Amino acid sequence: METNYSVLLNDLIKAFNETFLMCGISLVAALVLGIPLGIFIFLTGKGMLWENKITNFIGCFIVNIVRSTPFIILLVVLLPFTQLVAGTAIGPVAASVPLAIVSVAFYARLVESSLHEVDKGVIEAATAFGASHLRIIKDVLLPESRAGLLRGFIITAISLVGYSAMAGIVGGGGIGDLAIRFGYYRYQTDVMFITVALIILLVQGMQSFGDYLVKKSDKK
Repeated sequence: METNYSVLLNDLIKAFNETFLMCGISLVAALVLGIPLGIFIFLTGKGMLWENKITNFIGCFIVNIVRSTPFIILLVVLLPFTQLVAGTAIGPVAASVPLAIVSVAFYARLVESSLHEVDKGVIEAATAFGASHLRIIKDVLLPESRAGLLRGFIITAISLVGYSAMAGIVGGGGIGDLAIRFGYYRYQTDVMFITVALIILLVQGMQSFGDYLVKKSDKK
């Protein structure tokens, strides 16, 4: 089938807008819920301020379940929940529901890893000076792990681009849906190559911008 490139341009703009919508909603969820969850898992760990084996196990268990489940399976499993939350099971907003769940779990683990890089001596010193737990989180943990948190956020954003492409399989829209409909079902390999090339450029741009932000924020 011959490709109409003027139509393709409009389809690409629409597809990328849908992808940005899906990823944007998911990244907001990662910031709002992923950071507190990562902090909670870190602080309830062994030797930490809120040490609690049971709550730490529950938090880690939930995060590990989400992260270990292939996203395409998670999409299908969460269809009833997606229908309940979004009112529909298709479209970019609906696809944002499982994407948000994945992004929260994914980023929470990266937040925890970044916090583990903070020198424990700094935390102990703040505790010795009588700083409250909230003050330690706000003035010690988050500032000291800022570079790692940014790095983890960029990794999460790039991963979501790949996950959002899979959402096209179940009618989520976006660049994945475009590549499947034209590049696979209609055997228009040029559309597939163009889509892949644009995704690569997008990811490279995100990574370069992320590296710049990390370099600017890293005090070490």
